[in-house]
Amino acid sequence: SLIFEVHVVLIEMLKTVMYRRGFSSIFGSRGLRSSAVGRSKEFEQPKTLQDIHDLLNLPKPKVRAYPMIDHTFDALVVGGGGAGLRASIGFAEAGYEVACISKLFPTRSHTVAAQGGINAALGNMEKDDWRWHMYDTVKGSDWLGDQDAIHYMCKEAPNAVKELEAYGVPFSRTEDGKIYQRAFGGQSLEFGKGGQAHRCAAAADRTGHAILHTLYKTAVNAQATFFIEYFVVDLIMEDGECRGCVALCLEDGTFHRFRANVTVIATGGYGRAYFSATSAHSCTGDGNAMVSRAGLPMEDLEFVQFHPTGIYGAGCLITEGARGEGGFLKNRNGERFMERYAPSAKDLASRDVVSRAMQMEILQGRGCGPDKDHIHLHLDHLPPSLLKERLPSIMETAKVFARVDMTKQAVPVLPTVHYNMGGIPTNYKGEVLTLDGDGNSKVVPGLMAAGEAACASVHGANRLGANSLLDIVVFGRAAPIFASEKYKPGQKQKPLKPDAGQFALENFDRMRWKKGSTKVADIRVQMQKCMQTYCGVFREDKLLKEGVKKIDEVYDSLEVRAELAQSDPSGGGQCARRRLIALG
Repeated sequence: SLIFEVHVVLIEMLKTVMYRRGFSSIFGSRGLRSSAVGRSKEFEQPKTLQDIHDLLNLPKPKVRAYPMIDHTFDALVVGGGGAGLRASIGFAEAGYEVACISKLFPTRSHTVAAQGGINAALGNMEKDDWRWHMYDTVKGSDWLGDQDAIHYMCKEAPNAVKELEAYGVPFSRTEDGKIYQRAFGGQSLEFGKGGQAHRCAAAADRTGHAILHTLYKTAVNAQATFFIEYFVVDLIMEDGECRGCVALCLEDGTFHRFRANVTVIATGGYGRAYFSATSAHSCTGDGNAMVSRAGLPMEDLEFVQFHPTGIYGAGCLITEGARGEGGFLKNRNGERFMERYAPSAKDLASRDVVSRAMQMEILQGRGCGPDKDHIHLHLDHLPPSLLKERLPSIMETAKVFARVDMTKQAVPVLPTVHYNMGGIPTNYKGEVLTLDGDGNSKVVPGLMAAGEAACASVHGANRLGANSLLDIVVFGRAAPIFASEKYKPGQKQKPLKPDAGQFALENFDRMRWKKGSTKVADIRVQMQKCMQTYCGVFREDKLLKEGVKKIDEVYDSLEVRAELAQSDPSGGGQCARRRLIALG
């Protein structure tokens, strides 16, 4: 964690000290070359602040050595993906001074990778009803979704999509100019009795890309303030209320303290807890970690969705829209096996059903390839003109990562970690929930969450395809609507406590000066492989117990168990494990 300006100052200090010791020094690409009368010596160029401190025998800087730059806004949005941008637009349009803080340039957020589309009962292809959409979502969640939140999402879906159209999202069109809607898995008409629904509004196979770029443009036009490539390290909590956050500027290493009446967490999922995932490498659960460090609970973290069609060996996503356009799966015998597992929906059954069916085929020796370890997705029976019009990016992805021409060959696919249904518990308004002393839910003042980081539990144990873009748009839109009931633009804020954000600096400083020999990247890979092996599509008691032992070994390698136990007399229990999430 180099702080660039301090690094430069210390380099100059080093030159001065060397000069005073009788050395004439030149910093070059090969290191520090020094010479003196009667002797010659060659030094390796210091690469980090620790190297410089050790060379000069300087004391380590204290936590108070990190200056804080303060900012005050009416609202903060942490995350520049679809949910964060939609929330920022809502606040800005309502007259709030809003800051959107993102560790990436917003159009590089993982929303850009969403391919298939966004569900809404627009009725452009046939008669549709939001109640039918709600039924499919409740059923697809394995009946574990929150029905109040699902009711709100599905009812608001048509208006949310029409707003996107008004913002300028370039949806594909039908011949009569309406938004094109394709078939998607788990979608039906008339409460499951009317056949396959065409409910998924699409912009070719780049729907997430189209939505994200449009939302960013709209947020800029609405005059939201952006802090780009700022990494939020912790929330500022005072007496159970969220007052803002502390962020590290990745460009110059400075710390910034943000104060606001309301903070919205929209940092995406934690798919990269697994070794193979369709998620971007930036999907590391940062928001979930900072909420856990604040002592707040998480919900349904075990609900991890495996997408049926990740490219074998690469993990890159082949959208469910490929099957919605007429693609199907075959085993090594050339059999369309989904007809046995889901006779009605077949290849467009919900994702958990298809993933389990594929895994069963592989386990029973009917997988494809020399090792019988994957399944074939066929689109080669469809007209090439249709594929080029509806699935252009998928054709390119298959060619680059699977080295197949999908107009002529099958694509090798395998279930791959794709989405996290669990996260920060919220109600349908986006307000973060915790438990009171009696075990009842209560709202955390000043804190909201939206998107994959949150768990309003609209997805239950299994998300329907194309409900993720809907989730981020509807609940990103909901946050400013319901926040306005409690907080007004320009509302006066009480001062922060003098030590606000101190924990973030202490945590950063402790990790910065660690002396251990184990690399963070090594620990991360151990964790990812452990999750991949012991917490996959099928989970059994014996396998999970072994996985718990393995993940404890990874935990021990952080060399923090004893340190954390000091703050948790129970012996390294819940508090310690919450803090561990961030240290990893």
